[in-house]
Amino acid sequence: MMKGSVLMYQVATVALLALACSLAFASDPSPLQDFCVAVDKYDSAVFVNGKFCKDPKDGSNVTTVTAKQFPGLNTLGISLARLDFAPYGQNPPHTHPRATEVLFVLEGTLYVGFVTSNQADGKNILFTKVLNVGDVFVFPVGLVHFQLNIRKSNAIAFAGLSSQNPGVITIANAVFGSEPPINSDLLTKAFQVDKNLVEYLQKVF
Repeated sequence: MMKGSVLMYQVATVALLALACSLAFASDPSPLQDFCVAVDKYDSAVFVNGKFCKDPKDGSNVTTVTAKQFPGLNTLGISLARLDFAPYGQNPPHTHPRATEVLFVLEGTLYVGFVTSNQADGKNILFTKVLNVGDVFVFPVGLVHFQLNIRKSNAIAFAGLSSQNPGVITIANAVFGSEPPINSDLLTKAFQVDKNLVEYLQKVF
């Protein structure tokens, strides 16, 4: 009888310890974006932390440290940026008119590239690379470039720039979202697309 009681006591103790351990490690998933905008239609949504959310426009955030945020950089000719990417997030095609950029990948995998200036034959050459943790890539001053997270997990990168005020021009925003807008007839001819598409893009941006 005594042995049976001891065995039951041991089983109960193990069960309670197992329950305590499971409670100790239980938690909500880490947030993958600032907030989740609920949606009714799932075809254009993303699945985040077990729920469908509105797909963020770019899925990235750039935190800059220039002379504006850190006056100590004044006259030093350098600045810094941290780039955070959600799964499949992008930093869309853009340029830095006053700086060359050196990118270092801290976490995740990024597909990056830049496009050369117009060549003698009128063509532009694209240089791309898939970067993993610890890889470095350079984007020459003034050239159109981009970064894309190609994994289902988050990615983090740091960029050093050769100016205390590098500036940034996001191509699509500049072309289709300027104030006042660029003449739609001009853009229709330049991009060789239907005018309705140009006007739609101007509304989006």
